[in-house]
Amino acid sequence: MTIEDSKVTEQKAGRPEGTEPTPDHNEAPAPDDHQEVPIIELLGDERLQEELDKAKAEVLLAKADLENYRKRVQRDLQQERRFAAMPLLRDLLPVVDNIGRAIEASEKSAAATGLLEGFRLVAQQIETIFTQHGCQQISAAGEVFDPNLHEAISQMPSTDFPQGAIVQVTQVGYELNDRVVRPSQVIISSGPPAADGGTEDGPTDQ
Repeated sequence: MTIEDSKVTEQKAGRPEGTEPTPDHNEAPAPDDHQEVPIIELLGDERLQEELDKAKAEVLLAKADLENYRKRVQRDLQQERRFAAMPLLRDLLPVVDNIGRAIEASEKSAAATGLLEGFRLVAQQIETIFTQHGCQQISAAGEVFDPNLHEAISQMPSTDFPQGAIVQVTQVGYELNDRVVRPSQVIISSGPPAADGGTEDGPTDQ
């Protein structure tokens, strides 16, 4: 094609000579391969709402688990604080027992008056310290035998105590904040003696 023919063709197309074609603004732009499609178009309204509800439920469950864990740790720490002195108390109880025996021995000797007062003062101080830390003696004498608090070492007939009651305490027991540090060692009543020398339940087999 000659140059003249090209000019004629452009003039026939209604375009001035030497100008570029004018783009048509009504023409749709070419699709962009990298253009992101909104999630809502991919999932749809219902599917998206389901995903949101599921995520919310998972967050609430995680928060609940975390709160339960925090409460459990706090409860364990409180328990540890309440009973932290347990090993020390168990080690001190034999000392308390020896002081009690020294008091009993001093009471039988008129020459040990000053020593007796000293032991009584020490025993009182120890009991005060125990009380301040939540450690109390276990009530036993005259009480009904409780295997959770008392340790029966023997039984004996008694007219003053009913069967199953504690006649005598041989070793004082202690509890720390309602937990037994050491049970009381006791002798319990087997009931009134029978006329033939046994108990009301019958003579004891030999």
